[in-house]
Amino acid sequence: MNAECGVPQIIINEINKKYSGAKAKKVLEEINKKYEKAKITPGEAIGVVAAQSLGEPGTQMTLNTKHFAGVAEMGVTLGLPRLIEIFDAKREPSTPTMTIYLKDKYKDDEDAVKKIAAKILEIKFEDIMENITVNLLDFRLEAQVSLESLENYALTLDDVEKALKNVFDEEDVKVYKKGLIKLSPKKEIDVADLYKLKARLKEVHIRGIKGITHVLPIKKQHGWIIQTAGTNLKKVLLMEDVDATRTRCNNIFEIASVLGIEAARNAIIREIILTLKDQGLNVNLRHIMLIADTMTIEGVVKGVTRYGISKKQESVLARASFEVPLKHLFNAATKKEKDNLKGVIENIMINQTIPIGTGIVKLVVDDAKRTKKKGE
Repeated sequence: MNAECGVPQIIINEINKKYSGAKAKKVLEEINKKYEKAKITPGEAIGVVAAQSLGEPGTQMTLNTKHFAGVAEMGVTLGLPRLIEIFDAKREPSTPTMTIYLKDKYKDDEDAVKKIAAKILEIKFEDIMENITVNLLDFRLEAQVSLESLENYALTLDDVEKALKNVFDEEDVKVYKKGLIKLSPKKEIDVADLYKLKARLKEVHIRGIKGITHVLPIKKQHGWIIQTAGTNLKKVLLMEDVDATRTRCNNIFEIASVLGIEAARNAIIREIILTLKDQGLNVNLRHIMLIADTMTIEGVVKGVTRYGISKKQESVLARASFEVPLKHLFNAATKKEKDNLKGVIENIMINQTIPIGTGIVKLVVDDAKRTKKKGE
């Protein structure tokens, strides 16, 4: 059975571990039948089928859909806009988000989860200040910190002072008890530079993980998770309390840079499936896998665009058929490129038999022998 079976050896090994004797043989036979049935017929136009299988459901998807995970700030782009983001390989999703899973010891501890969420949330100086003014008479910045905000975020004026002094080493920073902060340049600058200093002061990072603008602890069946607006996968995975094996984000490029191209491929598949399921649509996994493979086969994430996978096609005519045909044709002419007409698109363009299905088979008939037989 093993010699004739087309099933991969790793699956055969798994079956042999669970079953033995006649039962193992029967299970293998059934799996082999399904495996053979699942194989694609030689000459099948898998690219066209995959494109149609995803393109047609796409026409039924809603536009500008957002799913609100509890509060409006946690809106996540879904529907056709999200599908386009994935296929176009946008470097930054319109609504970046993370689902942070915590270690088992926190699954029922709400207070601990809230403390972890507070540690993750990025707090900038503008989040804790009441107002900021430019004092042109004394040529300095004066900001009033909200003591109530400090209490809400479990911060102290010492934390704020330390953060400011780490950033403004060329300025004199003074923090007073009632939350007044004075920032004076040590060297001469003009008014424009003073206003730039004001913009810098607002953006000073006080605490938390950069990029995480909102956090929302949510109780699920398996325990507490933290949903975020904004992503920083690398920093979050380094946290001791976080379960790095389950935590995920929806930024494909960030996943590729932190976890590698295979993880990015799996993320593309997962994101497409989740987007389709949310709309009540079901597409065969093999079509989604083919697109994910095509987008990541070169070791980097490339979109289904004229700058991505279309640009890498060998056929000049196939490239020209996608977008900006004159540009592709002129470039090919100047480089003396040759089109071997091996694909589907280019053969359709010049009215030749396309190399799929029966078009793949090439038969040679000896006319002399055939005529001789007829004469006999």
